[in-house]
Amino acid sequence: MAVVKAKKNLGQHFLTDQSIARKIVGSLSPNCSNVMEIGPGMGVLTQYLFENNQLQTLAIDVDRESVAYLQEHFPAQKEQIIQGDFLRQNLSGIFNDQPFSLIGNLPYNISSQIFFKVLEHKNTIPEVVCMIQKEVAERIASKPGSKAYGILSVLLQAYYNIEYLFTVHEHVFQPPPKVKSAVIKLSRNEVQNLGCNEVLFKQLIKAAFNQRRKMMRNSLKSFFTEPGVDYPYLEQRPEQLSVAQFIELTNAVENPKNI
Repeated sequence: MAVVKAKKNLGQHFLTDQSIARKIVGSLSPNCSNVMEIGPGMGVLTQYLFENNQLQTLAIDVDRESVAYLQEHFPAQKEQIIQGDFLRQNLSGIFNDQPFSLIGNLPYNISSQIFFKVLEHKNTIPEVVCMIQKEVAERIASKPGSKAYGILSVLLQAYYNIEYLFTVHEHVFQPPPKVKSAVIKLSRNEVQNLGCNEVLFKQLIKAAFNQRRKMMRNSLKSFFTEPGVDYPYLEQRPEQLSVAQFIELTNAVENPKNI
């Protein structure tokens, strides 16, 4: 098998620059021992992961052609290359329930869904190094007050420290995407419990940012069950609130009598 044909429906754009590939793999923490690669494609990252004897690597790709190509080119690691959809993959029992890092050049069209799955497994995924659309990377790394600050910014920053590592231009891909890309790194912070109802926290954030142009008084009015209570941050828009302030608001909504 000579090459894998990039499939538009899978959002495939194969990185061709080896120096960038080495830089991405080199961004994993030195103490990383287990790593899962999402969407290895033609193995531009995989080759460097397999070279590192300190890493136990699994590569998962939904594309059967990519899996066949990789298994042919890496016969010694054939059992470590699996065909499957990461979004549907049962992560329980992976690496014998030991923590593992995620790495990959993520398909742009499902990157947000991948991050939501990361959040579901935040206690077993201490680190993510990935290339995504530059606009999404900036959104995730943005701070309160920025127009880019949104749902993923708050939810991921609640549990991870975010580093925007570097920008990647279109010409280093085959076929070239129409947008710039960026590599970011998520490192699990020390927060084990937000100190609020985390289900309600997520509901509030989604409701607030779904009407981000409105003041919180209007976008969250269905959550305010106690009339006359002076809930905090009612005159602000969601992009103005930090993670800590969303936690405070969540506690106020759940226990208005404690305000």
